[in-house]
Amino acid sequence: MVNDNSPTSDKLRLVVLGAGPGGYPAAFHAAERGLDVTLVDTRPQPGGVCLYEGCIPSKAFLHVGKLIREARHASEWGVSFGEPDIDVDALRDWKDSVVRKMTNGLGLLRRQHNVQYQQGYGRIRDASQLNVESNSEVLPVDFDALIVATGSTPITPRSLQIESDRVMDSTDALELRDVPESLLVIGGGYIGLELGTVYAELGAEVTVVESLPQILTGVEHDLVRVLARSLRARLKAIKVNTTVVSLAEVEGGIEAVIADKEGVERTERFERVLIATGRRPNSAGLGLHRTRVHIDDSGFILTDVQRRTAEPSIFAIGDVAGEPMLAHKATAEASVAVEAIVGEPSSFRPLAVPAVIFTDPEIAWCGLTQSDATALDIDAVTVSFPWAALGRASASGRNDGLTRLVIERGSERILGMQIVGPGAGELIGEGVLAVEMGARASDLAESIHAHPTLNESIMEAAQVFFGRSPHYVNRRR
Repeated sequence: MVNDNSPTSDKLRLVVLGAGPGGYPAAFHAAERGLDVTLVDTRPQPGGVCLYEGCIPSKAFLHVGKLIREARHASEWGVSFGEPDIDVDALRDWKDSVVRKMTNGLGLLRRQHNVQYQQGYGRIRDASQLNVESNSEVLPVDFDALIVATGSTPITPRSLQIESDRVMDSTDALELRDVPESLLVIGGGYIGLELGTVYAELGAEVTVVESLPQILTGVEHDLVRVLARSLRARLKAIKVNTTVVSLAEVEGGIEAVIADKEGVERTERFERVLIATGRRPNSAGLGLHRTRVHIDDSGFILTDVQRRTAEPSIFAIGDVAGEPMLAHKATAEASVAVEAIVGEPSSFRPLAVPAVIFTDPEIAWCGLTQSDATALDIDAVTVSFPWAALGRASASGRNDGLTRLVIERGSERILGMQIVGPGAGELIGEGVLAVEMGARASDLAESIHAHPTLNESIMEAAQVFFGRSPHYVNRRR
């Protein structure tokens, strides 16, 4: 496909199905390249799950939770604020105002890009047309190319599906109807822990149940250990190797039957329950069966490195196109897909897609871990710099963090970075840049980092590799 800047009737017609962090950037990029673009979504403005009921509202609440926690800790530094007086209605209104401001801003950008917007459900008829269904109306829309960016939806295991407004998924939890006295969080992944800590800081007694041996399965154990130590002091309980067998509504709450790893069951009562057991891609019901698009057993749409499906005119990006299910990955894929559509060289082959868990402390990582390198038969070494030796962390009362580098022996190339501590999500960007540019340990070690900052920990970790950190001696090297 090639770009055509001839009159509108001759322009390449692109439809983007889904207006989340993959869909609306794709639409805007395509419009900038002269395509005739239609963006389809069920919501009144672009933004998707991430902006309406995911990334942004959750971070608004996490910011408030962090503020409450810091206010409580300030008494250790000689400053006492007392217990916070929380106005749930005002807090919810503030969250909604953040969402409203950002979605309205995207609506303005959409108009400035001359992107047509159709609110409704998109149903694919064939490889060149879909219907937009809104109320009782059906609007056919023709396309030369289609980008599917329909995102994902929370999963509720069948055994836990009951009709009760006391049982929430992540979308319900972000509505913040109230702050319950007790909350059971089923699932120790990032969604459960982020929302669980929000409710805990607001005053709920939170119990987290995880069926696997560790919360945040797949994340480096040393990083999780720092977070778990902090969470155990703030939550009522974290129970791993534990399963919720069933839920039942009773007067005033929910009774949960909980089984430990030996299978011993007991019943506990909670005012509310949050089910955070993962998400599934929104590929069903789109009409993809009428095309040559292939979908795997998990529901992900299969694509090539240009995000093109087996149907040449159809592309897929974001959560619906596979792991990792991250907003910034979707945005990056949007550019690749649009470039492919207009005939430009493109390929989605990142070396370092950053991941961030926005708990307090945060966990962030990118690139390879030591186990990844071993599996790929890469001779690598891992070096760490503890924040206990970091001046800014100690001055902030938060010196339990850790910065870690995975470095290839011989070439001394940076293969990966992992960080746990306040602001880890902001710091990981340097790691992404280092991995993508093929930076060496000496590049980080010899680049002057401002003092005193948390960012210094990256420089010092690289200096540990050479055995010349001024603040930490790695006796195991």
